Amino acid sequence: MVIWGFGYLGICLSSYLRQMKIHTLDLQFLGIEKSIAVFVVEGPAGRALVECGPASTLPHLQKMLTEKGWQLSDFQHVFLSHIHFDHAGAAWAFAEQGAKIYVHPKGLPHLAQPEKLYNSARMIYGEEMDRLWGEMRPIPENQLYAPENGEIIAAAGLQFKAWYTPGHAVHHIAWEVSGAVFTGDVAGVRMGNGPVMPPCPPPDIQVEDWLASIQLMRELPSERFFLTHFGEISDKIPHLDALEQRLLGWAEWMRPYAEANTELASIVPDFKAFVNTELLAAGVAKADLARYEAANPAFMSVAGLIRYWKKKEKLVDQH
Repeated sequence: MVIWGFGYLGICLSSYLRQMKIHTLDLQFLGIEKSIAVFVVEGPAGRALVECGPASTLPHLQKMLTEKGWQLSDFQHVFLSHIHFDHAGAAWAFAEQGAKIYVHPKGLPHLAQPEKLYNSARMIYGEEMDRLWGEMRPIPENQLYAPENGEIIAAAGLQFKAWYTPGHAVHHIAWEVSGAVFTGDVAGVRMGNGPVMPPCPPPDIQVEDWLASIQLMRELPSERFFLTHFGEISDKIPHLDALEQRLLGWAEWMRPYAEANTELASIVPDFKAFVNTELLAAGVAKADLARYEAANPAFMSVAGLIRYWKKKEKLVDQH
């Protein structure tokens, strides 16, 4: 009877530990609905945050948290997919409230000392930098933690597993927890039932690594994928197959321009028209094109893929 009692308690405890609720919060980036998401993960022992968005959307995030009865200090564990501003820009605000920030080891130094990262971005965005992304403050290194590939982090009574998933960025992690995977950008950008698009920004877009990461995600047992851009998808394998096909298609589209050393500025209009044609052919309404562009600007993918081909050609020339 005592043994049965312990067995019953064990079953109850196991069920308790599996409890999880995911809240998808829309940051309303640039006033555009469902462009950038953050995820509140409620477990049996509290809450964790996956992604935090840019500092420019911090007031809106605080408002949403307040409406749910939460505040920044409630989130002592913040899991970042990578350090791009739309995913990690506001991490410092949570660190100032005592949070531990989990980030890829190649991204950690840039959050501890963000000046180089921030100044490089300002060279691209100029006067739009503050409006788009807001400020970025340094995070004390003792509040930053870089997990190893496959390492499990206990937070909110749940277990978050870090999967290194390079391709979109060398500092990318997909976080798996209780049958769900928070994919950052490695599973692409997809708005509603629209097609998936691969965001390909510089400096370290790497097609072969990305294909390997896509294969890794195919093999994960978890079926629920949560995209930062935007929300949950349920058709995992068709989604990943379509992402792979489009990534390869975009890379091949860009290759002749790289070989001809074409000016980036002259490529952008053609590439944007090419992408919009794909979106419209897939049934995306013209009014929704701005959502895709906000999450995945054409000029960034042009710069990233041209850089990819030039780096690849240089490596080939060396052998």
